[in-house]
Parts: sequence; C-alpha cells; structure tokens
Amino acid sequence: MSEIEKLTPKEMIGFRLRTDYLLYHTYNSEMWCAGYIMNGGCSDDGFEYFRCWVISRGKDTYCNAKANPDFLISEVVQGAEFYDFESFWYVALEAFKHRTGKDLYDYIDNENFKTKEGSYPQFEFTWQEERPESMKKICPKLFAKFN
Repeated sequence: MSEIEKLTPKEMIGFRLRTDYLLYHTYNSEMWCAGYIMNGGCSDDGFEYFRCWVISRGKDTYCNAKANPDFLISEVVQGAEFYDFESFWYVALEAFKHRTGKDLYDYIDNENFKTKEGSYPQFEFTWQEERPESMKKICPKLFAKFN
C-alpha cells in the first residue's frame, strides 16, 4: 500500500476505477474456469479475488490471460494454496481514506460508472464442474496441472 499512498488522491481514484475496469473486462466464463481449476472451486467472491490476483500480476499477464486464461499456467507457483488477492481490490480505498480521511466512493459518479461490480455483463457458462472434460477443453494446461 505504500506505493499507492504516493499517488495523488485523483490518481488513487483513477487506480480504483482502472481496477474495476479490468475486473469488468475479465468477467467471463473462460476466466472463471481458470479460477475454478486453480483454486479447486470458485464462488462469486472467489472469482472477484482471483481476477484481482490476475490484475496484480501485471499488464502482460493480464492481457495474455484475458486472451487465453490457460496462459496462467505460467503464473503457477509451487506450493501456492490459492490464487487470489482480495486486498488488492481495497488498496486504493484504504490509501485514499488514510490520505484524505474521506471515502473514495464519494468521488465516483455512480450514474456514469458503467464497469462497476453489479453491472457486469451476463454470460452463459461454457463449462460445467460436473463435466470436467468441459473445463479441460478451455484450459487444458491448467487442467492437467491441477487435476
């Protein structure tokens, strides 16, 4: 959090909006499949925290995983229990509060904020947990590693 506290309050708001934008654009069945495989299951909240972890890995990882979630095989760490990073989602909120004493959300125009949680696109799952072969088809490398 020390790095984000070096930002101006306006930049902190931008960081949070960008994080939500990136989360929005990875809200899909294929990314959820990768999260499910890598974490041995994936609830709604777990999927949010998984995507925070993906974002935290950097631009190249994010872009490659967005194009093909099976790319995340390159981010597997020996001995890692879970692939999630819940606190990443809150870092800008906490830094803003610490720096200004105010709530960052008071400075976001929710009427025009289209990529927020709760506005995610609808999709149909392209895989089923009870049909492992459907997950293997989407993320064959991850499936081989974790199953």
